[in-house]
Amino acid sequence: MTANLGFVHAARRAGEFGVHSVDHFALAVPDGAEARRFYSSFGLDAREEGGGIGLYAADGAHRWGMITEGERKRLQYRSFAAWEEDFRAIRDRLQGLQIRRLDPPKGIESQGLWFRDHDDELVEVFIGEKTSLDAKSPFECPVAPAGVRGAQGRSGASKVHPRRLAHLLQFTRDVPGAIAFYSQVLGLRLSDRSGDGIAFLHGIHGSDHHMQAFAKSSGPGLHHCSWDVGSIGAVGLGAMQMADKGYSEGWGLGRHVLGSNYFHYVRDPWGSYSEYSSDIDYIPADCAWPAADHPPEDAIYLWGPQLPADFIVNHEIENHEA
Repeated sequence: MTANLGFVHAARRAGEFGVHSVDHFALAVPDGAEARRFYSSFGLDAREEGGGIGLYAADGAHRWGMITEGERKRLQYRSFAAWEEDFRAIRDRLQGLQIRRLDPPKGIESQGLWFRDHDDELVEVFIGEKTSLDAKSPFECPVAPAGVRGAQGRSGASKVHPRRLAHLLQFTRDVPGAIAFYSQVLGLRLSDRSGDGIAFLHGIHGSDHHMQAFAKSSGPGLHHCSWDVGSIGAVGLGAMQMADKGYSEGWGLGRHVLGSNYFHYVRDPWGSYSEYSSDIDYIPADCAWPAADHPPEDAIYLWGPQLPADFIVNHEIENHEA
């Protein structure tokens, strides 16, 4: 992790502007106590604070998510961080495109830019620390030598604690519209897509293959938040620790094509997922990633169990319409 508050960093892509990180997300759910149990079981530090629950990863230094109680599950906003000169460029772009600036939500103190995206979803951009990595996330794949046991005993297995928020995937009515908006306004860049069904975007100043992704639906909503762990073993152990706590619904173990990461998704009580993710592709600031339009069979996974029937159902819309 690196702290960059308004100065040019070595990883910066010269001559272009854009946000460098997804700083945090805010989610409302009907049951705060159950949310704390779910995310604590997942291996996050779920702290009661500010009238809600803050989500922290292994080092406990950065709040990646804020959970509050509401009538129904709802992705309230996403907050992106930028360096000062990029912040100014985004502010000017908003003005040039006549995108209306908004006040922060009630109870939030912020000097950031607040506005709504192509789907009328609330977004913040502020001057802040770069929490996206400046190099590929460390990945362990230990191999035991002959004559040595390779696996630890289950009785001694330690709890999995994710290292950081990796990315968010949300539903959108218009995938091409999402690509256009987030590229033009926030300076994200397309990594890969599959037609108008799904798209993955990265930060131009160095980030994972995607920090933000969009999938086609009849309306907006959160599909999953993804959390980085250091090995395939940690992905599997995380799935086991969640099943032991009663959260057995999900999908995995598998490997994606677009992003290449190993995954296991655990369904939360409200129909979205939290993903254990490891070894995702990384796009440095000086890399011209060859974005491509991939066939549908490459859009989801390379290998893994059969996709659950409702994996791409937007329960936020279902619950709202009910």
